[in-house]
Amino acid sequence: MTWSIVAYDKASGAFAAAVTTRSLAVGSRCPFVRAGVGAVCTQSISNWYLGPKILDLIERDVEPVAAIEVALLADEGRHLRQVHAVDRHGRTAAWTGRNCVDWAGDRPGDGFSVAGNMLPGEAVVDTTFETYLKGGGLVMPERMLAAVSPRRACAMFASSNARRNPVACRDPAFTQAGACSIFDASGPARPMRAASPRRRCARVRRSSPPRR
Repeated sequence: MTWSIVAYDKASGAFAAAVTTRSLAVGSRCPFVRAGVGAVCTQSISNWYLGPKILDLIERDVEPVAAIEVALLADEGRHLRQVHAVDRHGRTAAWTGRNCVDWAGDRPGDGFSVAGNMLPGEAVVDTTFETYLKGGGLVMPERMLAAVSPRRACAMFASSNARRNPVACRDPAFTQAGACSIFDASGPARPMRAASPRRRCARVRRSSPPRR
């Protein structure tokens, strides 16, 4: 099971992506953020190449819906993919392939988008969406982590798959000089009710963005 949120804070110009999943090291393959451009999450049977390709198109001012369509054209496994994105104008788009494991779906909003797969139902996505919407008083990383907190969805799960809950939040635009801050709460497997993403943020790392 995986669900995620990508968001753009118009007030600060910050982008972020956050993910909760049963898979370890999710931050290395699902969220992609580029300062001043946008944020993307690629999940389900994730294709790591989609994130950079979509961001390249968005950087050329291609709308997210068109960027996702173009990026998926050459992907023969497109119906196994789930991907969503937000750009610097707050425009969002999402794709959920017809072969993603049920329940799978997405809910794009104004300046942010939520998507998930292998879930017990759409309530997980709806709860994440509403939590983010109501969290305007929080700083961006806290708002993202609150939205994807496994605590908010643990009562909805009966599946033994829901045992690992790494959370990654990337927000390269809110620090100075385009530095990149990564909050990675990936950790060992344990029951979802024991997780607290805010307390388990294992590290905060700042580094220069990769050269292109």
